[in-house]
Amino acid sequence: MATVDIAQLSQLLQASLDPRQNKQAEAAITQEQVKPGFSLALLQIVASDSSPPTVRLSSALYFKNFVRRNWVDVDGVHTLPPNEVDAIKRELIGLMVAVPANLQAQLGEAISVIAESDFWQKWDTLVDELISRLTPDNATVNNGVLRVAHSIFKRWRPLFRSDELFTEINHVLSKFSAPFLQLLENTDNAITNAQGNPEALKNSFTTLDLVVKLFYDLSCQDLPPVFEDNLPAISTLLHKYLVYDNPALHTNDESESGVLEYVKAGIFEALMLYVQKYEDVFGPQLNQFVETTWNFLMSVGLETKYDVLVSKALQFLTAVAGTQHAEAFNNQSVLVQIIVKVILPNLSLRESDVELFEDEPIEFIRRDLEGSDNDTRRRAATNFLRKLISRYETLVTNTAKTYVDGYLQQYAENNREWKSKDTAVYLFSAIASQGATTAAQGVLSVNPNVDILEFFQSHIAEDLQGANVQPILKVDSIKYIYIFRSQLSPQLWQAAFPLLVQQLANDNYVIHTYAAIAVERALFMTDSERQPIIPRNDVVAASKDLLSHLFKLITKNTAPEKIQENEFLMKCVMRVLIFIREGVLPITDLVLTNFINIVRVIRHNPSNPRFYYYLFEGLGALIRFAGPTESAKLEEKLYDPFASILQEDVEEFAPYVFQLFGALLEANPSGQLTEMYQQLLDIAILPQVWESKGNVPALVRLLTALIPRDVSRILQKNLVEPMLGIFQKLVMVRAHESVAFELIETIVIYIPIQVLQPFFVTIIQILLTRLSNMKTENFQQRFIAFYHLISARQDKGLGADFFINASDQVQHDVFKNVYLSIILPDTQKFSRPIDRKLAVVSYTKTLADSDAFVSRYPKGWSLTTQRLLELLINPPVPAAADDIIPDADVDELGFGVGYTQLNTCRKTAKDPYAEVTDVKGWVAGYLKQADARKGGAVVRLVEERLAPEVKRALAEYLR
Repeated sequence: MATVDIAQLSQLLQASLDPRQNKQAEAAITQEQVKPGFSLALLQIVASDSSPPTVRLSSALYFKNFVRRNWVDVDGVHTLPPNEVDAIKRELIGLMVAVPANLQAQLGEAISVIAESDFWQKWDTLVDELISRLTPDNATVNNGVLRVAHSIFKRWRPLFRSDELFTEINHVLSKFSAPFLQLLENTDNAITNAQGNPEALKNSFTTLDLVVKLFYDLSCQDLPPVFEDNLPAISTLLHKYLVYDNPALHTNDESESGVLEYVKAGIFEALMLYVQKYEDVFGPQLNQFVETTWNFLMSVGLETKYDVLVSKALQFLTAVAGTQHAEAFNNQSVLVQIIVKVILPNLSLRESDVELFEDEPIEFIRRDLEGSDNDTRRRAATNFLRKLISRYETLVTNTAKTYVDGYLQQYAENNREWKSKDTAVYLFSAIASQGATTAAQGVLSVNPNVDILEFFQSHIAEDLQGANVQPILKVDSIKYIYIFRSQLSPQLWQAAFPLLVQQLANDNYVIHTYAAIAVERALFMTDSERQPIIPRNDVVAASKDLLSHLFKLITKNTAPEKIQENEFLMKCVMRVLIFIREGVLPITDLVLTNFINIVRVIRHNPSNPRFYYYLFEGLGALIRFAGPTESAKLEEKLYDPFASILQEDVEEFAPYVFQLFGALLEANPSGQLTEMYQQLLDIAILPQVWESKGNVPALVRLLTALIPRDVSRILQKNLVEPMLGIFQKLVMVRAHESVAFELIETIVIYIPIQVLQPFFVTIIQILLTRLSNMKTENFQQRFIAFYHLISARQDKGLGADFFINASDQVQHDVFKNVYLSIILPDTQKFSRPIDRKLAVVSYTKTLADSDAFVSRYPKGWSLTTQRLLELLINPPVPAAADDIIPDADVDELGFGVGYTQLNTCRKTAKDPYAEVTDVKGWVAGYLKQADARKGGAVVRLVEERLAPEVKRALAEYLR
């Protein structure tokens, strides 16, 4: 097999950086990936000082992504040859410590990926190798080693406690603890020795930053004994650097944090951990830190470069406020100091915030929104105040209210003092909210010492309605409604909603975006009867103007990255379409044209996954509600833009397109497939489209929609075998086992049995092999459901005997063990009523019609009867189709290249026996008919084989 030509690979990496050659170069690199030694060739390029820095970085990125995709399969088995695996592990650490920091970062992530599967049992030399490379005074080398260590150990932070985890941590601590403490001491000495050398000082501070992160990693699950023994000395050192200052470490830019800020922020994070988890041990050290934090917060400047640090300091005090040490805050004069000197300065709007509002509005919105990841001073100050309220509710509320009133008074006396009102509204919102704030409902409970409705009527409504209101106050009024949305009555909402819709017409970017955010949530909200709180007819009547305006705002700037910048506007479009349902029919053309134009522009440069997720959800809603009556129009208009996406291989969009094609097909119930869908079927069975993992569930969704509609053509073109090949590939991968069963079930239901007969033994062999080699709970449940589907479909030439006969050809009598140990006991675990009903039909037909159960498995006949009766105690009734579209929390969805389920066109599980509505009645009728058909044979079996109590129970059905 050809080996990788390093010079050629370098040229391809260089070409991949040029937008004009990017696609061709990436395709060529993909072909190189299958050659042996590809990963090692990438590392050679990274190591080569003679390669251009951009090519070395590109190679490091490719290496990281190659490792991420190809290191192990779903079962944790290495996919690369053993010699390549060993060589990577041997070379990687040494290379990482020798290359510049930007390359170290990429290689560090690759090491983290490898460690995810191999550390520590398959890579037990790693810690020793890291320790051996630590030096007393070479910061560059040390930083490389520590980056690797942190990239591995930080994985422990979110994990649940387990014996396996603690074995790994103890393995690390047994080797790493002493060298770590030595390194802490060495770093402290290096900083002292570098006072007059700014470059050396920065390097040593970078080491300290990594040391502090590792201190957190090593302590995150349990307090290491060596840290507990040395806690006073460690605390002294941490305190030293919390108060440390040196002008050489200051950044010139007021908005850019430097290494000094990051070290102190890291120390605050570690202190938070120790307060929350190890207060009993750490308590004696705490006072010095609280006092230092206090002094810091009262003296720190308002520059944005301190924002992360101030946020962490406030979070530390919030952690302290949750412990017995909080008693120090339980005092009116102390609280006044806290509010005046710490809370208010960090809640108040700064010049930099106003500049952000005007110059980078989308960034302002993202930072300002509840639940965003950004550490803002406002959020941290709010959380500190709320923590204090949770402990000393009346005292803190009453103290804070005096400041709310004072700021409102300042604004009333001089409306140029609009920042005072902004602070008042923010402070009031902070003290009014209690407990959790959710993305779906906003604030769930309110401080009983305040009146949010009175505050709304006295101070908020005027800004929402007023014409010449300062823009930030207008935003405050909209945000107030948004935050307290679940606390407002439906009547108040119906009065406020038209005012919010009016604000969509405001020219100010932040105002109309916040209006869209609030309108979207209002349309999502329902009353106790699950009915919308906004009358549907009102929105349907206004929908044409509303959607036209939203599309106009989205496409105001025609550059692809600007169109998709504001996902909040597109989320509002999606919500309006979900809300008005069939009300979209008169404006289908308008909506469709806008969607298509947007897709055509942004497909060349998909840059905001949230935006295009909402875009495709909106298209899904249009298909769902307009599809049944407008399917021809939708198919005709959407085919070209969708086909372009597939032809151009826009991998971010392809999984959405396959889902939407499936939904489009299901929405059109008529006749044979059009030529468009016939072409799609040909595309959907091409091996290359299944190579992208993100496409797999979406392609299965499409195939399961296509198969029922085109059986004759599938048979004519001999497409059954390629489809079974797809099933075989999917079912061997854990991540795809559910969709594999969806595919095979559809094939079994719709493809004639005489066509499937030659393949059936192989199908069962594949399933039984997977069941014995790598069984998962999900696979087992899906396998049992598949058995019941076969067993129940005697009308199609299948049935229990058919399954037994096929499994005999795999291994004689293998069925007996599978039935007794898996099918019978675990059918009871079915959670879906559809599956339980299928099992009832399967068991009933087995008792009535199976020859094998009469002659070959007499014990199985009586056991099946018992299991059937157990299922009938609480007869399964599949729920009526629920038409509620679930709301996706995009922060929990894995965005980027991959599969994201569209909720608007989610495929519902089909009941294969929908005609059976009275399950008990059906069982009785079927058994009686079978008994009559077979001359009383069923009743004879009951008499001969069943215990008296089982006989009595079944007799109810045979009378």
